[in-house]
Amino acid sequence: MTGSLREQVVQLARQHDFADVGVTGIGLAEDEAHLLAWLAAGRHGEMGYMARHGTLRSRPAELKPGTLRVLSLRMDYWPGEAREADSVLHDPQLGYISRYALGRDYHKVLRQNLARFAEDLKAIAGDHDYRVFVDSGPVLEKALARNAGLGWIGKHTNLIARDAGSYFFLGEVLTTLPLAVDAPASAHCGSCSACIPACPTQAIVAPHELDARRCISYLTIELKGAIPEEFRVAIGNRIYGCDDCQLVCPWNKFARAASHPDFKLRHGLDAPRLSELFAWSREQFETRMEGSAIRRIGYESFLRNIAVALGNAPSSQANLQALAARRHDDSALVREHVAWALERLSAA
Repeated sequence: MTGSLREQVVQLARQHDFADVGVTGIGLAEDEAHLLAWLAAGRHGEMGYMARHGTLRSRPAELKPGTLRVLSLRMDYWPGEAREADSVLHDPQLGYISRYALGRDYHKVLRQNLARFAEDLKAIAGDHDYRVFVDSGPVLEKALARNAGLGWIGKHTNLIARDAGSYFFLGEVLTTLPLAVDAPASAHCGSCSACIPACPTQAIVAPHELDARRCISYLTIELKGAIPEEFRVAIGNRIYGCDDCQLVCPWNKFARAASHPDFKLRHGLDAPRLSELFAWSREQFETRMEGSAIRRIGYESFLRNIAVALGNAPSSQANLQALAARRHDDSALVREHVAWALERLSAA
């Protein structure tokens, strides 16, 4: 983009609550090869949609015919008002929820803002045909963001921006506009590999290589069945997602608090007591998680995750009573994890 047009596009992005924007072409051959090797190794686990989409994910023009460019946009989500993450992780009576999920579900927020941005873009860049995506669509968002200059892909496989760390969402606008592209971002992890040993389940099997089957975010969100016993102790009190690899990243000293009001803390989920959450009825879960990304995993998985965390908590009367109350739960999945947790606490 010309200097003048770029300034207008950046300003427009900020008007729609995006912190940064960049433009890239649609070539992703090297990233496609990496994706196919990752799928062939089975590292996507039970995320069958990853395999079904295949190369569609790395070929934007097949998602939106006529696509010439992709605008990648960043929206910060760090909930600055939330309780300090480490203090929650080190209190086994509490449940830790990944900080991106403490506000409203980002999918709808990003999609709406992206569509408004794309419509308003017509006024400054010309009429265009477009399609917007968030990560629920088959796009290689991190590779596109890297190519658009928004940041580099760190050794933990998350995107890192020099001026904002990694606590942000990404969205894409596939467009027919022949905009000038931005320079790709260079990598700045250097010799640092703090994220690799920080992973509780050793899911980062090598720099830039993630085995999703071992990742706590996968185990507590994507996996629908029983959590393998080999990972349950390592999960600790993480009941929805995991931030450990990001919490140790030195670039996150530059992380920016969320500006969008929908990403502000809701329902006190930054430090919830496990025994209280485990007592929620299905109706309470559906009501209190309305508009939250957590609702997507469903009530059974929610209880399954909390049962594991209670199994890693102190053997207190409150915890034992909470587990015992669900010993005969309607869900076989919940009963299995409750039995495991009770055995752990009884042994303790």
